[in-house]
Amino acid sequence: MKSSSRVNRIFTLAVLLAALLLFWFVRRNARPGVIARLQYDDGAQTLDISLSQDARYDLPSGNYTIHLEVKDGAIAFVDSPCPDHLCEHYGWLSQEGDWAACLPARASLTIVAAG
Repeated sequence: MKSSSRVNRIFTLAVLLAALLLFWFVRRNARPGVIARLQYDDGAQTLDISLSQDARYDLPSGNYTIHLEVKDGAIAFVDSPCPDHLCEHYGWLSQEGDWAACLPARASLTIVAAG
């Protein structure tokens, strides 16, 4: 009977230790909240875009329409109407400090800390 009680205590301790390690790992790797900040229309307009919900944005800027897509916590220029499509080649932005621009539309997109 003593042996069974000891095994139960060891098992309980192991489960608690695993739970604490999992909690520490999740907290340690949690990314601070970030948003995408779009400056467009020659700098006259600014729009903060949440990366927490998938969405599509189509915004006029000068002679162009900016097409942005938010998917899986990242944002990208998509379906660019400009002649060179360079803004599409920046890919998906998700980390603070990531940056992209569409020069013909005079627009820039930067990932910044929320708040």
